[in-house]
Amino acid sequence: GQLPTWLQGILLRNGPGMHTIGDNKYNHWFDGLALLHSFTFKNGEVYYRSKYLRSDTYNCNIEANRIVVSEFGTMAYPDPCKNIFAKAFTYLSHTIPEFTDNCLINIMKTGDGFYATSETNFIRKINPQTLETLEKVDYSKYVAVNLATSHPHYDSAGNTFNMGTSIVDKGKTKYVLFKIPPSVPEREKKKSCFKHLEVVCSIPSRSLLHPSYHHSFGMTENYIIFIEQPLRLDIVKLATAYIRGVNWASCLVYHKEDKSWFHFVDKKTKKEVSTKFYTDAMVLFHHVNAYEEDGHIIFDIIAYEDNSLYDMFYLKNLDKDFEENNKLNSIPTCKRFVVPLQYDKDAEVGSNLVTLPSTATAVKEKDGSIYCQPEILCEGIELPRINYDYNSKKYKYVFATEVQWSPVPTKIVKFNMQTKEMLHWGEDHCWPSEPVFVPSPDAREEDDGIVLTCVVMTDPKQAPFLLVLDAKTFKELSRVTVNVEMHLDLHGMFIPEKDLKTEAE
Repeated sequence: GQLPTWLQGILLRNGPGMHTIGDNKYNHWFDGLALLHSFTFKNGEVYYRSKYLRSDTYNCNIEANRIVVSEFGTMAYPDPCKNIFAKAFTYLSHTIPEFTDNCLINIMKTGDGFYATSETNFIRKINPQTLETLEKVDYSKYVAVNLATSHPHYDSAGNTFNMGTSIVDKGKTKYVLFKIPPSVPEREKKKSCFKHLEVVCSIPSRSLLHPSYHHSFGMTENYIIFIEQPLRLDIVKLATAYIRGVNWASCLVYHKEDKSWFHFVDKKTKKEVSTKFYTDAMVLFHHVNAYEEDGHIIFDIIAYEDNSLYDMFYLKNLDKDFEENNKLNSIPTCKRFVVPLQYDKDAEVGSNLVTLPSTATAVKEKDGSIYCQPEILCEGIELPRINYDYNSKKYKYVFATEVQWSPVPTKIVKFNMQTKEMLHWGEDHCWPSEPVFVPSPDAREEDDGIVLTCVVMTDPKQAPFLLVLDAKTFKELSRVTVNVEMHLDLHGMFIPEKDLKTEAE
């Protein structure tokens, strides 16, 4: 097929690539060593490259020829020949663990650079053109966090917003929202933008020893949306996991009898909205988008009824009969919450405070808190992406993978939030990855552009390919076949050629 002539830049993606080191094997697919790969579009041609992230974790493991650094689903133990004192010391030093820098989940742009990210306090700078691994950045040097999301947000001024968890710092456990500026003042050119990191707000955890797990958050023009869900990390279990010989993932516990609490932080005043908003227990990984309308915040998320998704990706479950044997207990559901920030304070208890046309409700309770019920937009989609120019704005389209009862996607879809129409692309034996939308340079409408996705084949004789779809019609424009073993990746981004210039300079 034909590539659009305007498509110039790099699609850069990240995911777990190596699961066996020497005689050792990781327990979980999400633990594998990070493998970056990229498709560079230049004058109608495409160049592919891939490279392992040369993290400290990678280097230590390869040198030892076994797994020596623990990951979330795999605990690594010191050399059994070490003496008893060394062992005891190692046990003690694992209380708040020294986390891995195997940044395998996403790519983030911050200031002048691009970084591979995961959910620990480490990120790794990379060169998007050569995929070389550059310096290691430790968030905790600039802000008191032990964990941070791999899904930051960006505003129109180029600031990067992210959230992390600060575990029992000065006797408190809290969620910290921070902002990294796009550049540093001229006189401080040698300093990194992380030195100018600013804490916007911190939200106290409802429980000192059981902070909520969070993989992403939402952002509107004026607010940050954080959902404190009942999937929580048990800190005591975390601190003793090493001694007990279990992995950190087993320290995540879902409390289905609890509520999910919504927090809204005003970006200007840096204060949290005082009204208590909540909904039923749910597990979520991905926010889709959020915006404001007539005194309401509207936000869309992909939610589950339990946390069985993670367990499916233990490697012992990923066998040849994977698709037959692995059925999700809870299908991912795209939910829209409509939350009235401005409402009549004298409204009666039990009345619905939503004044916009929606089946979503927000009901006032006796104690003044507000119970929110969502509108169900659709089911069976995951890894949602939008035209990011419409982030924080009223929007129509989400591009996503389709997962029915199996956690592995078989199709990608374009879903119209307003009309509920869905367009599909799928072929037998194809596993597509998260679709990335790239707007055309003269875009007038939200879906003017293309969608890119990497497709891995279930038949090893067939080569994987990059698929290019017209975002409007969802018809195939071209496919770029790559004669390598391509890994199933997680997330990534398209970097237009103009943003690469600064790297070269």
